[in-house]
Amino acid sequence: MSTNGHYETAAADKVSLAQKFVYGLGALTNNLLGAAIGSMLIVLNLGLGMNPALVGLLASLPRLTDAITDPLMGYISDHTKSRWGRRRPYIFCGAIASAIIFTLLWQLPTDQSETFLFWFFLLGSIIFYLAYTMYATPWVALGYELTPDYHERTRVMAVQNFMGQFAWLIAPWFLWFMQSDMFFEDMIEGASWLALLIGLFTITVGILPAIFLRERFGKEAEAKAEIKSNKKDDAEEFPASIGNFVKGFITTIKFKPFLYLCVATFLVFNGFMLVASFQTYVIIYYVFGGDQSLGAEYAGWSGTVSAIATFCVIFLISKVSTIVGKRRAFFIGTGISIIGFGLKWFCYTPEQPLLLLIPPVLIAFGLGGLFTIMPSMVADVCDMDELETSQRREGMFGSIYWWVVKLGMALALAAGGFLLNATGFDVDLGGQQSTDTIFLMRIFDVVIPMITSAIAIWMITKYPITESLAHDVREKLELKRGKSVPIDDDYSERDASLVTS
Repeated sequence: MSTNGHYETAAADKVSLAQKFVYGLGALTNNLLGAAIGSMLIVLNLGLGMNPALVGLLASLPRLTDAITDPLMGYISDHTKSRWGRRRPYIFCGAIASAIIFTLLWQLPTDQSETFLFWFFLLGSIIFYLAYTMYATPWVALGYELTPDYHERTRVMAVQNFMGQFAWLIAPWFLWFMQSDMFFEDMIEGASWLALLIGLFTITVGILPAIFLRERFGKEAEAKAEIKSNKKDDAEEFPASIGNFVKGFITTIKFKPFLYLCVATFLVFNGFMLVASFQTYVIIYYVFGGDQSLGAEYAGWSGTVSAIATFCVIFLISKVSTIVGKRRAFFIGTGISIIGFGLKWFCYTPEQPLLLLIPPVLIAFGLGGLFTIMPSMVADVCDMDELETSQRREGMFGSIYWWVVKLGMALALAAGGFLLNATGFDVDLGGQQSTDTIFLMRIFDVVIPMITSAIAIWMITKYPITESLAHDVREKLELKRGKSVPIDDDYSERDASLVTS
């Protein structure tokens, strides 16, 4: 052990910067597709005049299929045996399929009825999300197996989280592009061209992880496939029965360390999302007395500051994690974000509106740290699960984890409207909202994410995988396999020895 009590990352365990960059391109592609379809939905209302309620349904209904398709795709990926590996064929084909379907989806017929457009877009969206799942779920799983090292996993996730954030910087400009008079006759034409550009980007960039990255357990899976091919019950292997899928799903969601991560993520992320809209309302109606133009400008600057802070936080939290461990890094990052939420009460003030740019810097520690540390911790969970079940199930774990995030986001966005109504807010009153309404908006905006984040910290205190335990699990797995991982030729044998002071 070193003086800091940490294990050194062996040279063979390190993922090169080029490999991290390529994996990060997958994050950029993944986030860009997700951000695009959400940001472009406004075209259905502003460009085609579709009822906003129907647009809302189109935003939510297709995602309900994720409850089935995400875990199913994860299971399929985990149990695929091919010369190209378990993940890479789906990443490659999924990028191409999702790009083509996304492009076609936005070639909107303008001479059809609202009912036709609704069903056209609903069915097209469901097909798109199937292709999107084919890409995203194996890509997530691939990241969990790029390295077996406790700290290197966090570094990999830091790079992919950093690169994925660029999608959220680009997305706010989509509306400006689509409605630009310089380029297009109307928003519909703008949307069709934007979809084409995003589709081309997805094909050319999204396939790169499938081409340049290698799967750590690829050849091990092939060896198992050869052995099992001689067994009489080989027909039961793949495609697996529904019973095997259900059994694997239940085993995954019952694994306590994984549940702690899911619940903590749900609380931190969706506590933030639940009151995300309140920030804008508080800025407009409390700080600026109902001035929507000025309030929107400052809200925009707040978002920009938050994005910049998140970029910085990602690598800062990654460094802290290597010093104090993942759990403590989560406690620190989430704790700082709680302070940021609390500062809203004092910094959102009509007397000094510029102070509202301070809380986003601290709040960024919560979300920036969350999606850097948590995926790394899920990878550790996959190792412990393999020790207990003798199965590698990164696909199943990754799909359920991110489905929990998406489900929580949908519930949070829906519940946010009810919370706003509970404050007594009336848009017709403009800047003349009652004192009680302003007070409740401010309370919800501050207190709810503070409470959910505090509960998340308590939940992670129960999470059992420390650096030492993760190292012990790895040693037992390598002994159980009879060789050091990784398996593929691109990686050498390794001995994760301790650093002596």
